[in-house]
Amino acid sequence: MQKSLRKIALVAGAATAAIGLTAGTASAVPSTVWTVTPTPANFTATNSGNIVLSVNGVPMTCTTSGASGTMQSATGNPATVANINAINFGASGSPCTSVLGNVVTVAVVPWTVVAADYNAATGVTTGHVGNVDANVTVGACKFRVTGKASGTYTNATGALAVNSVSGDLTVVSATNCGAAVPVGAKPTFKGTYLVKQTGTNVIPKIVGSNP
Repeated sequence: MQKSLRKIALVAGAATAAIGLTAGTASAVPSTVWTVTPTPANFTATNSGNIVLSVNGVPMTCTTSGASGTMQSATGNPATVANINAINFGASGSPCTSVLGNVVTVAVVPWTVVAADYNAATGVTTGHVGNVDANVTVGACKFRVTGKASGTYTNATGALAVNSVSGDLTVVSATNCGAAVPVGAKPTFKGTYLVKQTGTNVIPKIVGSNP
């Protein structure tokens, strides 16, 4: 009986070691050198489809949004490969809307584009938009959202697809919002921006490697 138990323990230990080795190997794979082309350079980004901030189940939709900033190669994991120095939501004659009324959002910049993983087969970088900070007004309700927004960047199309999950962002202050937008709420931010080098049709490329 004791021999059987020892054999079971040895098998379990070997399996655990194998799993640990596999996990360790996988964790060493993510890129640490990020080559951005062109670099350094300015970029502009325009929404493709609606941009939606959902708070407590209430969608706040923008049909117009744009951003601009700078991009550059970087080293590290994660690493900042771009700074968003300006971002607007809505425009004159095309405001952002919700069931609570028109929505005015003022971003506190800079925001960042942070790279964490790269798939060479698809040319897709996974990461997030970081340092997100925005003041939102809907009627008499005013609130502030901070945090990050998970997303991907695709080299072939220049699409920066923001697809945050609950917990990425938090409502850190709210005035005259009642139960509609409580402090501590976890909004989601979703939408796609098409990125180009400023003044050109050049789509920037982000390539991660681990030399």
